[in-house]
Amino acid sequence: MADHNELGTLGEELAVEFLEKNGYKILETNWTFQKAEVDIIATKDSVLAVIEVKTRSSIEFGLPQDFVKPKKIQLLVKAINEYVISNDLDLEVRFDIIAIQKENKGFLIEHIEDAFYYF
Repeated sequence: MADHNELGTLGEELAVEFLEKNGYKILETNWTFQKAEVDIIATKDSVLAVIEVKTRSSIEFGLPQDFVKPKKIQLLVKAINEYVISNDLDLEVRFDIIAIQKENKGFLIEHIEDAFYYF
């Protein structure tokens, strides 16, 4: 597996750990619908949190969250609409980003709630 794939997998594992420590219940990881893959679907209180995880070994080319592009947002919205309907959920939906960057021998984790809006 390529190094960037391993870093991405590690980032998703760190994000799940972080969310669980902060009271989230993980419902799905790497859930797919058509061309979309949702990294993490979780709940906390009465909110369905849709979480895109971006992990970078360096911020030389930009912050991790800068790499969530409009096309990805469009795919996430479409996929989560299907997820909510097929699971008959009645929850507020929120789109978050967990931005992870390698820092020295550890990782800096930033949870950005309501990272983008949809309409």
